[in-house]
Amino acid sequence: MNKKIIHLTCLLALFYCCGYAQNVSYKSLSLDDCIKLALENNLDLKRSELSAKSSDVNYKQSRNGLLPNLNMSYDLGINNGRSIDPFTNAYSNQELTFSNAGLSLDATIFNGFRILNKIKQDRFNLLASEMEIEEAKQNLILDVSLRYIQILSSRDQLVISKARLETTRKQLKRLEVFYKEEFGNLADYTDMQGQYASDQIGIINAENNYKSAILSLIQLLNLDTDSNKTFENIFGLIASEKYLFSADDIYNDALQNLATFKSKQLRIDAANTGIKVARTNYFPEVSLFGRLNTNYSSLAQVFNNTGSVISETGDFVNIGNQEYPVLQNESTFESNKISYEDQFNNNLSSVVGVSVRIPLFNGFQAKNTVSLQKIALEETKVELKNTKLLFKQTIEDAYNNMESAFERFHILQDQVVALEESFRINEVRFNNGVSNIIAYLTSKNNLDSAKLNLNNTKYEYLLRVKILDYYRGV
Repeated sequence: MNKKIIHLTCLLALFYCCGYAQNVSYKSLSLDDCIKLALENNLDLKRSELSAKSSDVNYKQSRNGLLPNLNMSYDLGINNGRSIDPFTNAYSNQELTFSNAGLSLDATIFNGFRILNKIKQDRFNLLASEMEIEEAKQNLILDVSLRYIQILSSRDQLVISKARLETTRKQLKRLEVFYKEEFGNLADYTDMQGQYASDQIGIINAENNYKSAILSLIQLLNLDTDSNKTFENIFGLIASEKYLFSADDIYNDALQNLATFKSKQLRIDAANTGIKVARTNYFPEVSLFGRLNTNYSSLAQVFNNTGSVISETGDFVNIGNQEYPVLQNESTFESNKISYEDQFNNNLSSVVGVSVRIPLFNGFQAKNTVSLQKIALEETKVELKNTKLLFKQTIEDAYNNMESAFERFHILQDQVVALEESFRINEVRFNNGVSNIIAYLTSKNNLDSAKLNLNNTKYEYLLRVKILDYYRGV
């Protein structure tokens, strides 16, 4: 009994440790961890994968169209009343048990290359679906990266807000002593209380933004909601050199590397092949067919000769004025039911032939089908052109915003350095009673705003760079 308890305890401990280890691995998330989880769990990506599976099945079905059709049929029934005996083709007015069996083979020899073109079209659709999976992965990686950057930006804003509050708290504690001793300007203490409350609200807002950013990422990863996660800082200082690639370079790389352009080009190829499929309705269709048929009837009988008997015919002959009956020799038969197996063998028939179907007039259905496929082709071309235009505009906009953020970042760096020195001087002057609280708070708020602007600009630049790298296929 003790051994069982020990084994059970060890097993539970093992399960607990495994579960704990799994939870720990998800407490601290790197960008690579988030991307891996997103690729495993994201529902939109799974939807794209299921769509590709459907395209794969359609492609296999098209290839199977080259194979002949082989079908077997079997009927068994009971007929009461007047009917035709399938064995004798004569009318019967009694209960009849019947059965029919058939085997048919149909093989298309020529149909205007419809099957071959359909195979080609479905292959293009399959390749397009696979590219759309890659496109969904690329978009998902970008979304995860941008939301991860947003988390880091929100976290840094929270750190700045807390440091801002701590500076105010120290100053408030110093002024509280003067306030209690009724020394100096008593309004300085209440003004600082107001600033402290404002800084507290700033922390609340920063914490809410941080939690919202985490929630947005967690939902994208399709994980249980948990805001108590830590995230690794993946960025250092911004390089002093500008981005090496121009907007045109990025756009040309996007045309070559992004799956979205490849998938749309494949859709164009599929639609172009669809026109060839539709045009096959103008061509005759030649097919080879074969049939095997047999049947059974419960009324079918066979009569076997069992001998002969001499019987009177009812006629007489007169010989010497004496009548003699006319006799005849009659064969005798015995009826026997024909077995099910014998009937199926005896009634077997076969048919082999060639069928030709020539379209003469079908209410302009073939013409309209071709027209619809041409429209579908033009739609796919317009979709590709529109996608290229949108990407070019988006790339130019992101590039301009990146350059602007780069320039503003370096200007804000100098501004923060200058305002830090200004705040240091004003803080010394205020502590020594040389300056008033208005100058102090103005200097402090200017510095805090500059730090927040610098942080926002830093992550705006990193976000734009990440977007441009995505367009380049990096």
